[in-house]
Amino acid sequence: MKTGQISRVATAVSQSVRMQRAPILSNFVGGKFVESSASDYFYATNPGTGEKSVGTPEDSTDAEIDIAVKTAAEAFPSWSRTPVSKRVNIMFRLKEAVTNDLDNLAGLVRKELGKTPADARGDVLRGLEVLEYSCGVASQLTGSSLPNFGTNIDVTQRREPLGVCLGIAPFNFPAMIPLWMFPLAIACGNTFILKPSELVPSASSRLAELSLDAGVPPGVFNIVHGRRRTVESLISRDEIKAVSFVGSTEVGTSVYTSATARGKRAQCNLGAKNHAVVMPDADPMQAAKQIVGAAFGASGQRCMALSTVVLVGEAAKVLDNLVDGAESLKVGIDDNADMGPVVTPRAKDRIEKLIQSGRAQGASIVLDGTKREHPERGGNFIYPTIIDDVKPDMEVYKQEIFGPVLVCLRAKTLEDALDLVNSNPYGNGAAIFTSSGSNARKFESEVKSGQVGKIL
Repeated sequence: MKTGQISRVATAVSQSVRMQRAPILSNFVGGKFVESSASDYFYATNPGTGEKSVGTPEDSTDAEIDIAVKTAAEAFPSWSRTPVSKRVNIMFRLKEAVTNDLDNLAGLVRKELGKTPADARGDVLRGLEVLEYSCGVASQLTGSSLPNFGTNIDVTQRREPLGVCLGIAPFNFPAMIPLWMFPLAIACGNTFILKPSELVPSASSRLAELSLDAGVPPGVFNIVHGRRRTVESLISRDEIKAVSFVGSTEVGTSVYTSATARGKRAQCNLGAKNHAVVMPDADPMQAAKQIVGAAFGASGQRCMALSTVVLVGEAAKVLDNLVDGAESLKVGIDDNADMGPVVTPRAKDRIEKLIQSGRAQGASIVLDGTKREHPERGGNFIYPTIIDDVKPDMEVYKQEIFGPVLVCLRAKTLEDALDLVNSNPYGNGAAIFTSSGSNARKFESEVKSGQVGKIL
């Protein structure tokens, strides 16, 4: 199997599809790529050019889902009894295979998502970090014991694999998030079914090939393509014991509700609205440089994008530096681009409507990325946009924009800024830019966010 391309086995191209010159990716079940008998197909497009890139079944058939779930369930007893040392050895081989294939995987990410070279490589490298962690999973699988807990009673705790696990991946990290999910699950002795995003499916298919090369047994790792009906059907199967999801709040809430109602474990990572508080004593150049990178990297299409800045008092002077930094970014699909397109025309339209809603509700559009035309007319390009004088009741603040848009709010004091951040329903991350140790300490102690940054 050649490195540098998805092999022929990953694609099954019907005559009608050949006419459209877009390959169809097959499901991966039992160690083989199996062509779907679905009658309808979804075609992903290159967001930089608008050209069709690849197709997947609109939804896999019930029979195909049955086979995938049954295959994963039948592979579980043998795999779960495989010594952890052997499972870890396979993880080491998979890590080596992914490392050697990094440029190819990054190329697939670029083709289907339009990421810059640095962002595409970072997508794979971040996934590799979790894959590396799975190589050391043995230390996390130890149990515990308590002798003489009661008369003639000893207590022993063992960590056992659950069974078949399901991963539902989003579009924004085609390599990283699948690598978050399946390596740890299978290293722990579970079998796994991945439902990739239909917008960016090729990296997952390539990972399936690499898993075969690494020695993952047939049925341990499987891929089923489809959209909403496929997800609902998979969650409904009794054999599925746990579900991992990354995506929007609306869809994730539905997944969580459906899975837990059936007694399944569910881990759902949903929407976000991350804040940076800039104090008057912050270095304006340093703050602007880091905020621009965090806000507009990956075109703002990441759950940890820094989408909101709170300017405290005289820190409003940083706004000019932010505009200068954002204007300097090169937008495109060239190798030297700083920022690529957004994923679909629908996403672009939604982002543009949110920007206009900010203007209609009284905010100031200090840098309007919707007014610039990109030479690549078929692409979904929006230039960096900065909106000032935003209030908490505006749609641009209440919603996760998931695009290259930075909204700026004002606060008189650090206490006011903390109240604003802590009142937001999202709590992924927050950071403070300040030269004061006491301000940094207060922020760290009082902000209600899962990840906290201090830039002194």
